[in-house]
Amino acid sequence: MSGRAPVWKTKNPKAKSGQSRRLTSSQKAAAKQRAAKAGRKYPNLVDNIRAARLSEAKKVPRT
Repeated sequence: MSGRAPVWKTKNPKAKSGQSRRLTSSQKAAAKQRAAKAGRKYPNLVDNIRAARLSEAKKVPRT
């Protein structure tokens, strides 16, 4: 296990404008799909974080 704290014990990330970003409708759908695959009725924090990170990784090419 890595030395980082679990996501539920960390503070919410803040955007440069001071507000956290909201998930887009496609990100929400991805989170709901992941929750359904795991047998949950609603997406949890981890589903939402994963959906946000995956779409972010598609937008910005890594160097």
